[in-house]
Amino acid sequence: MSFDGFEAPLKARLRLFVIGVLVFSLFCTLFARLWYMQVMSNEDYTQAATEQHTRQVLVPAPRGTIVDAKGRTLVGNRVSLVITVDRSVLAKLPDSQQNLVMARLAKVLGQRPKDLKARTMLCGEPGASKPPACWNGTPYQPIPVAKDVSEQVAIEVMERREDFPGVAAESQALRAYPSPHTVNAAHILGYLSPITTEELDDIEKAGGDSVPHRSDLVGRAGVERTYDKLLRGTPGVKDVIVDAVGYTTGIQKQTAPVSGATLVTTIDARIQASVEAQLRNAILTARKQYDKITKRKYVADSGAAVVMDTKTGRIVAMASYPTYDPGVWVGGITQRELDALYSTKSGTPLVSRALQGQLAPGSTFKPITTAAAMSAGYSTKTRLDCSSFFEVGNRRFKNYESASYGMIGFDQALSLSCDTFFYRIAYALWLKEGGNSSDVNTWDPLVEMAKKFGLGQPTGIDLPGEVSGRIADRKWKKEYYDSQKDYYCKLAANPPEGTSAFLKQFSREFCVDGYRYRAGDAVNFAIGQGDTTVTPLQLAMVYSALSNGGTLYEPRVVQSWIGANGKSHEVKPKPKAKLPVSSSNLRYIDRALMETVKTGTAAWKFNGFPVDQVRVRAKTGTAEVYGKQTTSWLASYTDRYAVVMMISQAGTGSGAGGEAVRKIYE
Repeated sequence: MSFDGFEAPLKARLRLFVIGVLVFSLFCTLFARLWYMQVMSNEDYTQAATEQHTRQVLVPAPRGTIVDAKGRTLVGNRVSLVITVDRSVLAKLPDSQQNLVMARLAKVLGQRPKDLKARTMLCGEPGASKPPACWNGTPYQPIPVAKDVSEQVAIEVMERREDFPGVAAESQALRAYPSPHTVNAAHILGYLSPITTEELDDIEKAGGDSVPHRSDLVGRAGVERTYDKLLRGTPGVKDVIVDAVGYTTGIQKQTAPVSGATLVTTIDARIQASVEAQLRNAILTARKQYDKITKRKYVADSGAAVVMDTKTGRIVAMASYPTYDPGVWVGGITQRELDALYSTKSGTPLVSRALQGQLAPGSTFKPITTAAAMSAGYSTKTRLDCSSFFEVGNRRFKNYESASYGMIGFDQALSLSCDTFFYRIAYALWLKEGGNSSDVNTWDPLVEMAKKFGLGQPTGIDLPGEVSGRIADRKWKKEYYDSQKDYYCKLAANPPEGTSAFLKQFSREFCVDGYRYRAGDAVNFAIGQGDTTVTPLQLAMVYSALSNGGTLYEPRVVQSWIGANGKSHEVKPKPKAKLPVSSSNLRYIDRALMETVKTGTAAWKFNGFPVDQVRVRAKTGTAEVYGKQTTSWLASYTDRYAVVMMISQAGTGSGAGGEAVRKIYE
């Protein structure tokens, strides 16, 4: 009996059953997957979908204000009418219509269409200009293309919305300088400019909190730079909804920005304005005077003045000339304006002479020499000849105008500013220290005391760009010789036509043994001449220490800051060092410097001044500079304040600065 008839239907049913099971299994798997995706992973996919159609836009925080010690606003914010362009709206239009809108807007703003378009391009995209011409922020926020526009321009743009799609007029905060008492203070306050891509990349690599954003303005100088993080605040964040092609369609959520801190400076605007005015007047007056030696008018190309609270190190006023208007940076600076700020013809006004002017201190250095000599065996009873000159080898080192006062002590040597008195001390110590010894480690009490007074290193002030000055000791001279030997040896062997006789001789001597610290170097060092340089700020710190009993303070221009929550944070005075000078020697130097304004070199400028009530101590300085006119110095102090003024190429210390310093005290 055959079963073939039954086998075929059975196999067919079996195949159908297997297929059914397989289909059912696939269906169950698909159902399970869909259930997992829609139920179990719903939150994850919802978040991913949201992220796909939202973008974060920063809402700038109002930058903190800067006030003086009395609460007067030195730097604030003002509201400016700004024209902005929304790229996401323009992108919806045909290219021809986009160009038409930009052409209309350029005409209204008085700009070239090419320049206007450059402002709306993202930095880094093809065809974009370099910052600040391009936009360094996000494409999802309106891009400012014109600031400080008139109300008429703003109204014209807003009333013709159909002609200006994506264009708006809105208010924006810009830096403002109220100038109480007509104060400038540019070198203290600083300025802002856009952050560059390179800077931002470096900051992001370094890590840390409060990282700037691409559209931020950052501090470039002064307290704007030092305290940039505090002043910048925290921007708000706005989540905008965009469609598939990146057009903005709405706002999902946003957080409010947190304003920057308020900086309370140590500056008194009234005194600052007076110091600025007196410095400028002293320079302009000096330019009308004649140099007795060259018979030419003084150049008086630049200067600086510092007023310091001697008990705290806080800066009450600090001025540099020439200066500049910090408002020139607001809203963008032109290349022509930028070139002028760096130009030597205009005096490089960006340079702060108070922090960065390195000049020989002249006789204002003599109190340091006095302190060093008294620590090296000399005393208040020492008497030396203040002759008209002092001979070292075959060279005569003269007193100013070859004056001669006979046998005197340190007190008269300081008040009368007798050079030959200090020459004798320096020469004797030089011989004691080994004379022409080339050992750079030779002990030198004058050099060591200068270092103890804080010279040769930055003061530590809370402002950027400070220089260290220079102590021209044995070590420095050897380093200088090593770096310049080849140049001067070549010059000595084959001097170009027109080389002066002095330079020829100097080159020959330098090439042979320019590394030696000679007697001439030592005697010049003792009176603040030669290659030693200081800044006006360093000298103010030195004279403050003479006033307060021997404490060197790190100078400060900010005394506190107030956060957005209203809490105040004090920046406390910071003692830097204690002078290794006895109290009795400090009192002796103090009494000697008091005579400077009574009977000494500054007396003719302080006639009629109540020196018994306002006890001014002072030291004048007239520093010689090869190839230039003399630098004028006047360093002074009372029981509470130190006042230092320096004017380059202006003559004597009292002659150029005496009257100005007196008026500052008045």
